[in-house]
Order: sequence, then structure tokens, then C-alpha cells
Amino acid sequence: MDEPRKPIDGRVDIGHVHLKVADIERSLAFYCGVLGFEVMQRWGTDAAFISAGGYHHHIGLNTWQSKGGSPPPAGTTGLFHVAIRYPDRRTLADALRRLVEARVPLDGASDHRVSEALYLRDPDQNGIELYRDRPLEEWPRPPDGDGVAMVTAPLDVEDLLGELDRSV
Repeated sequence: MDEPRKPIDGRVDIGHVHLKVADIERSLAFYCGVLGFEVMQRWGTDAAFISAGGYHHHIGLNTWQSKGGSPPPAGTTGLFHVAIRYPDRRTLADALRRLVEARVPLDGASDHRVSEALYLRDPDQNGIELYRDRPLEEWPRPPDGDGVAMVTAPLDVEDLLGELDRSV
């Protein structure tokens, strides 16, 4: 009988992601111009490293194997989406405001009861989730108390945008 394995150390987190893109300038216009990330470093016209808050990089954008390329066809394996966590509801509302002003369409908006999430695509059709976690003590639990009782319900985006008027 195999012994149960210990789970990974809870302090482990995901520090950054690198995305293959077709056009660095187009990607920077989206990630920096629309979402508000800052360029930390560029490697000529082939790569850029961007972050929030001065970190060395949260997202690497590169054309090393993809310059001028097209998105992978539907029905193939690959990255489903990159999830970008916002610290609170107001900053998520600001992200939604930026998307609305830039006329970036949403693929969806969900209330998972543990989080609120906006789903969209970047210019290279990479899936993006912009979300905020609710406080841990608000997470719904199943009756046995083991795990989390997540759902996928519609998110009231008008109420989310209203957050910008409510909190000053």
C-alpha cells in the first residue's frame, strides 16, 4: 500500500508567467495601456517584462517562437487562462472600468462565492482571468466542512462598477 504523500508547502506560489505573443507592441498596448502594468525591462523587439508595483516581472511577453504567429486552433492543448489577482473589489472594479473604456469585450463574468472574476482574451487570444478573492472566512464550505463549495453564478458587473462610486 502506498503511503499518502504530504501536500506541497503552502507558502509556494506562482510568481510569473511568460506568454508567446505575435507582436510585442500590440501586447504592451493591451497589458500596459489597458490593464495598467508597467514595463520593467525590454529585450529589444523580442521580449518585454511587465509588472504591478515594481516587481521584476509578473508577465513576460516574448516573440522568440511566435513573432507574427497566430493563436493555436480551438480544440488543442495549451494554456486555458492566466489568472491575475486583484487585492480588493475596488481595484477589480477599476480593471473593469479600464476594459469598458478600451472596449475590450468580456467572455464572461462569474461570482464563484470564493471570488469574483472577469474573463477575456488578450490580443493573441490568450485567456485572461481578472479576479479578486473574497476573505477566507466568507468562503462557503460543504456540509462536511471539507474543502470549498465553489459555484459559477453570474457576476453583477454593474454592481461591481458601482464599487468605484461607493468607496472613496
